Amino acid sequence: MGDSQEFDRVYERFQLIVNGPALFNAVITALELDVLPFISRHPGVTFEELHRHVGIESHKLRVLMLALCATELVERRDGLYANSQFAEDHLVTDSPEGWRDTLIGWRRFQYPAFPHMTAALRTGTNEAALASYPEPGNTLYDRLANDPELVANYHDSIGPFTHLFAHALLDNAEIAEVGRLLDVGGGDGTTAIKFVRRYANATVTIFDMPSVCRHAESGLPDDVKGRVLTHPGDIFDDDFPSGFDGILFSHSMEVFSPEHNVKLLTKAYKALPPGGKIFLYNMCAPDDENSGLLSARLSLFLNVLASGEGMTYPPKDYERWLTEVGCRSVRSYTGLPYEHALVVGVKG
Repeated sequence: MGDSQEFDRVYERFQLIVNGPALFNAVITALELDVLPFISRHPGVTFEELHRHVGIESHKLRVLMLALCATELVERRDGLYANSQFAEDHLVTDSPEGWRDTLIGWRRFQYPAFPHMTAALRTGTNEAALASYPEPGNTLYDRLANDPELVANYHDSIGPFTHLFAHALLDNAEIAEVGRLLDVGGGDGTTAIKFVRRYANATVTIFDMPSVCRHAESGLPDDVKGRVLTHPGDIFDDDFPSGFDGILFSHSMEVFSPEHNVKLLTKAYKALPPGGKIFLYNMCAPDDENSGLLSARLSLFLNVLASGEGMTYPPKDYERWLTEVGCRSVRSYTGLPYEHALVVGVKG
């Protein structure tokens, strides 16, 4: 009986995986055509009312609604449509934690790359997927940097997802003690803004590519200006600025190889005073590398397109690298939301 139940569970998961690309795009289409938002505004709407609002051919709408009901994001009872509670809470919400912009970003920047997976894994490079971005550079980030609009679009797509998991980092008692934080690869400043709003006496400096720093500066709210600063540069070629009691790598360690990460950690260790702390906050595979759907997807994206290397390393890898560069009292906080972990090391 146990074997049969396990087969059924895996088979159900398999069906979701192989049908996922079409159903994923149906969800995005339902957002772009204002189907889900309209249902939210008019729960219990009829097909005819939806048809008049959406304005596509009746048969095409019928097909789309079948897909949405099959995903259980929309419920159809007695011919009337209503969003599921999940769709209401995560897809049509105005909350910064809503998934809408993240999913649209995944469709634009991530999923077009995955048909190149076989080539990427065979050749060991991300060149095939990168060909869709004609500007120079060896990573997606290098190539986006040449187009301010693309930089903005990319960071706008990942910002909402950051809201979902940032609180677990900000709730940590160790990072709460940091007064001056250097946020390496801090992106558009979503984490930095939340940090200084949570801790009134703290300041955060974002160390990132010049194009990303310009984007971050353009979106800083008035209440954090002067407390969220930027330091444009190359995190590999430039020295880390000093004067900080904590250095944060949030979703930047995942991007690079172990060798590159040790190089970054060595520079961070050198820049800190004795007792300063390095914080590594990332999506992490479990130590047995046997599960984690989000971690698996991100690891594939990094290797197929983003950087051609990296993965959602398990916490034990981060612990080993921190120890290798000289940190003491290395410890991990695991089981955090969305497959995250925080690993902390103290400079001796």
